[in-house]
Amino acid sequence: MGKLLVVSHPEVVVEPETPIAEWGLSEIGRARAHTFAQSQTMSCVTDIWSSTERKASETAAILAKRLGLVAKSEPGLGENDRSATGFLPPSIFESAADTFFGAPNSSFRGWETAHAAQLRIVQTVLSIGKNHDGRDLAIVTHGAVGTLLWCHLAGKEIDRRFDQSGQGHFWRADIKTLQPEFGWRPIA
Repeated sequence: MGKLLVVSHPEVVVEPETPIAEWGLSEIGRARAHTFAQSQTMSCVTDIWSSTERKASETAAILAKRLGLVAKSEPGLGENDRSATGFLPPSIFESAADTFFGAPNSSFRGWETAHAAQLRIVQTVLSIGKNHDGRDLAIVTHGAVGTLLWCHLAGKEIDRRFDQSGQGHFWRADIKTLQPEFGWRPIA
């Protein structure tokens, strides 16, 4: 029975002057991705898709290389659009993320709403899954949209308590039913 693995990129190099979508993986993030690529969890993956954001595509490339695959990319797998604010210092970002999850129909200072981001990620993953062969499929994306996808598939209201506790996590679902088997777990 095939599995859907939803993977969030691990740690990045924070560059406040660079657009967030262009941030790349840090050395720690790369090491964690390489470790996860060699794990039993990834061993049966036959197809990998990622967000077009650099940190996700770098993660997907590391995972794909180990399996002899080429990762495909899809803009619909991107993180919630936060370009209206750009980089926010950690304390302000955490408060903004609380608002994003806590008021899913409202935009925080021009951000894409949680409901809009959820609809986008769900439609994108369903479209990718429709054309998949039923074996293990990995989707490399981001924490917020990965959480929104999990909430939808698990039949839960949008709530930050289901969010990952840092970067570089995964959750797994049955590929046919898309029912999540568990919430976020660290990749390595």
